[in-house]
Amino acid sequence: MKYPKEYLDEIKTRLKVSSVVSKSVALKKRGKEYVGLSPFKNEKTPSFTVNDEKEFYHCFATSEHGNIFDFVMKTQNLKFGEAVKHLAQLAGMQPYMFSKQDEEREKKWKEYLSIYSQYVDFYHNELLKNDAYSKARNYLKNRSLGKEEVKKFKIGFIEKNPNFFDKLKNEFSEQTLTESGLFYLDEKKNIYVERFRGRLMFPINNISGQPIALGGRIIEDLDYLAKYINSPETNFFKKGSNLYNLDLARKLSNKLNHIYLVEGYMDVVGLSKNGIENVVANLGTSLTDKQILTLNQFFDDLIICFDGDESGYKAALRAAENSIKELRPEKQISFLFLPDKEDPDSFVNKHGKNYFIDFTKQSKISIHQFIFSHYKKQTKNNPSSMAIFDKKLRSIANSIKDDFIKKYVLEYFLEKIAELTPHSNQNDKKYYVKKIKTLDSTKKYFNESQSLTAVELKEFSLLYLVMNNLNLIQKNIHLIESIKLFTDVNKQILDVIISKLKSGTAINTEDLALDKQLLDKINKFAPIKHILKNKSDNDHQVIEILEDISRDLVNYDLEFRIQQLESKFSKDLSEATFNELKELKKKQNIN
Repeated sequence: MKYPKEYLDEIKTRLKVSSVVSKSVALKKRGKEYVGLSPFKNEKTPSFTVNDEKEFYHCFATSEHGNIFDFVMKTQNLKFGEAVKHLAQLAGMQPYMFSKQDEEREKKWKEYLSIYSQYVDFYHNELLKNDAYSKARNYLKNRSLGKEEVKKFKIGFIEKNPNFFDKLKNEFSEQTLTESGLFYLDEKKNIYVERFRGRLMFPINNISGQPIALGGRIIEDLDYLAKYINSPETNFFKKGSNLYNLDLARKLSNKLNHIYLVEGYMDVVGLSKNGIENVVANLGTSLTDKQILTLNQFFDDLIICFDGDESGYKAALRAAENSIKELRPEKQISFLFLPDKEDPDSFVNKHGKNYFIDFTKQSKISIHQFIFSHYKKQTKNNPSSMAIFDKKLRSIANSIKDDFIKKYVLEYFLEKIAELTPHSNQNDKKYYVKKIKTLDSTKKYFNESQSLTAVELKEFSLLYLVMNNLNLIQKNIHLIESIKLFTDVNKQILDVIISKLKSGTAINTEDLALDKQLLDKINKFAPIKHILKNKSDNDHQVIEILEDISRDLVNYDLEFRIQQLESKFSKDLSEATFNELKELKKKQNIN
């Protein structure tokens, strides 16, 4: 049986070709394309290109060419169905099972799309052509929106007494029309009512550009009606899984690495009209994990810009606490706060694109800075309040899924708290001199830390632990003699330390005669330092930490060797390689 075209298109739109290819080929950006060494032939000069915009790869050395399905089939020796399942999982989609339920769901999906397509087209065309809709057109004109924006976003208007239900019921059942969320039954009058009557219509498209829901805005000041309403959730529309304008904004990810997240449809349209098209809006709910992960597939830098009022600030805080757990080393989340009473639409209309971009560069703050700043303002200068403050920040840091980002955010919070409570560290002054960082140096520190690999950070932790416990390690030298490091400079440092410790004489850090810049770098970036600070007097715990780090480094080595063997096995398919690979994976599981 064939996979539905819509299902395959959904996978292709969710996954950039470069993100799929880069899992097995090292790619470098060159203009609009990526280049790398061919996975189909041994070569020294790159002849392999990837074009995300055109959704294909091409190998000039072998003439291999295709899309993501072709690439996975050819490089992993999979059949088409296996490649689809693999990529669907990568895209965060449910597997297509070809059951009767799937066939029925596919039929309903096509009906659903047809209903929305007809509905959107009809009311969009009515707004453009029907003279009876002049009030709605004047409203848009007063909001500085013209025909170009109306066409681009397919904005429409539903009159107060519409009868489109009667047209559609000739083609679809009443149950199907009700399940679309566009209509509901008025039980008193026993008639079907259009949910968005008397409102401007903003189609909410899926990632492939098909309308699957609506947002509606009243154009009159009526206190008894909500200003905005959204489609209810249906079998095919979940608010927390979709974003307004993502279908258009994602196409810019080849040119731009950042995306604005705003609150409203008009903010998206207003920014777009002023030349800022890399913008999406959430759909009346708090920012969800799914929305963050979706944006991370296309953009590296998310800038959250909500309204400059109290409700906008509260929404930003909720977004910060929900999204910080998804922070990754290669991703950034920032917040941009506008002046009071301004929203992105009004602000960009007043000042224009260039001012808005400059304002972003000067005013955006990183997510961890925003969270710290907010809770600091809520804190009073007494032990109980400071304890609550400390506990809250630790809890937020611990919610971060990536271990390395978690360590650096926690370190940032702890250092900032230490600046507020300098006397609490007086007993440690002879061992540790606190350096207060300015905002600029904090940014520099964060950027520097992001350039370090996970294995370098783990090596820094090992060296920091050893250098701060030289006497203890000297008595247990066997614990570090066989540890393998991966970075040349860190290997040299460990060799020097082991050599000095083996001399048998008592030594301190100065006796190691290590380069000061290297020492400073280790002391600055070793993630273990805050943990060690509280356990340095307990020899048993220090040894336990050392053994944990040693085990992690062994796992890094195993993982590296497994990757090499997997690459070798994919080419030679030799039984010896397979057996060696199996043994290494056994060790990895044991370790």
